[in-house]
Amino acid sequence: MPKVDLDEETVERLDALRVDDESYDELVNELINIYQAEELTLFRSGDG
Repeated sequence: MPKVDLDEETVERLDALRVDDESYDELVNELINIYQAEELTLFRSGDG
């Protein structure tokens, strides 16, 4: 798995989003899923 360096502010923001000892991997996957779902919604709403 690739290593990613994050600045302190980004880590603090991620920590604020974590729930019940959720790992960073789980959180990042959830954020990617949300991003993809929103992207799909925006794409479909443009089909009119």
